[in-house]
Amino acid sequence: MAHPETLLPMTEIEDPIDRFVAVTKFYLSGWHIKPPGVKKPLNPILGEIFTGYWDYPDGTKGYYISEQTSHHPPKSSYFFMAPEHHIRIDGTLKPRSKFLGNSAASMMEGIAVMRFLNTGERFFVTQPNMYARGILFGKMKYELGDHSYIRCPETGMVADIEFKTKGYFGGTYNAIGGFIKDKNDKQLFELSGLWNEEMWIKDLTTGKKELLFDASHAKPSYPKARPLEEQDERESQKLWHEVTEAVKRKDQDTATNEKARIEDRQREEAAKRMNEGVDWHPQLFRRVQGGHGGSEEGEEDLDWIINAKVDGKTPQEQIKQVLEIAAILPGQAPHRKFSIPALSRTNTNDPAAAGNHAIQQSHPIQSNTNPEVSKSDPDLQQKQQTFGDLIDLSDPTPNKDIDVNANNPNNPPQLPLDKPKSQPENFIPEKKPQDEFAEDLPPSKLLNFVQEEPGQGPALKRMDTETEEEEQFHDAHS
Repeated sequence: MAHPETLLPMTEIEDPIDRFVAVTKFYLSGWHIKPPGVKKPLNPILGEIFTGYWDYPDGTKGYYISEQTSHHPPKSSYFFMAPEHHIRIDGTLKPRSKFLGNSAASMMEGIAVMRFLNTGERFFVTQPNMYARGILFGKMKYELGDHSYIRCPETGMVADIEFKTKGYFGGTYNAIGGFIKDKNDKQLFELSGLWNEEMWIKDLTTGKKELLFDASHAKPSYPKARPLEEQDERESQKLWHEVTEAVKRKDQDTATNEKARIEDRQREEAAKRMNEGVDWHPQLFRRVQGGHGGSEEGEEDLDWIINAKVDGKTPQEQIKQVLEIAAILPGQAPHRKFSIPALSRTNTNDPAAAGNHAIQQSHPIQSNTNPEVSKSDPDLQQKQQTFGDLIDLSDPTPNKDIDVNANNPNNPPQLPLDKPKSQPENFIPEKKPQDEFAEDLPPSKLLNFVQEEPGQGPALKRMDTETEEEEQFHDAHS
């Protein structure tokens, strides 16, 4: 999305092989975009939302919507569309942490599905794994590693790309290699180079080698977002504003305290959901309906997909549908606000019932439209609905006076958050086999470990890769 010169022409290419090469070029063009140096990440909280858009040189736009759809394990689902160019992308990132001595790895297990609406092609894409070297000693270094794939089931073509990590005794940083193959597994092209510099493609039929993409001179186009004053408290930029500003000032104590406050609030919300016996359901995404005959058959690894139909016959109709999902452009108000879902927990002993519940549950689609569009379409204004009240992260107790289900016939009334379900006086919880097994185990050192208060432990020191500066910070409680 950040390089329109590689994104926008793809659907206009007539030859399917050349079109697949263009998709590979687009895929490889984005990996050089990274923050300066290796920094401690901010872990997205459940229900966190980010929306943005790109203004392209030809006057068109690209629209982006994402939500943290799961916390344990972490899953970030996203949706992108450039209607005038017939491009749609659905994806879910599912990072899994792994520690390897002096390195930390993020194993990227999610996929993305790029769709060309004018040709009917889909491109299934995986991501390379990410490594932070030197977390205990030495300089910290960021690397991409292992194989990633691009696969088009409609043409049978596959790109197998290896992101090569530097060895202990040789090799180079940021190298890539791989092949593009046809449906008969015949190698058509060879890929080589550095993902942060020049990348080359060689036609194995003619032997001709040419530059595929030069990342060293490429200037990315970053997404734009609505001003902070227009954003909801659950939107990424506003949610983490105090933390990021403190990091910029190198005020690590404030950054750690603000980060801990947000994470503590997330734990409180989880406890309230547990007390009320409700399950979490994302606001903007729904579970993929895979399996034989499902609307997303073959795309089960996405897990979640945008909870809206974007099937307009013209780009203008599709833009209108996208803007009804969430506030994206300046001037759109976030009418859908965060609330603990008022859906009863399903019977986990009945897989069929649980599956039906997952398919049937859906929240009203938010209509956050451009004011100019709304004025011209009064019916569109009537579609806008309030989804509930935000739990204010700066307020120790949520607002109890607002009915989160008002005017929402799809959801049953929710029990008050401060009143747990009552049980009979002689109620004795059923003892499960795993509980009896746990009684015979020695006390857990992990569960009985007393953590230090945030900011009270010894300061951690890291050498920044790019700035060559030594930074101190305190680790926050996770």
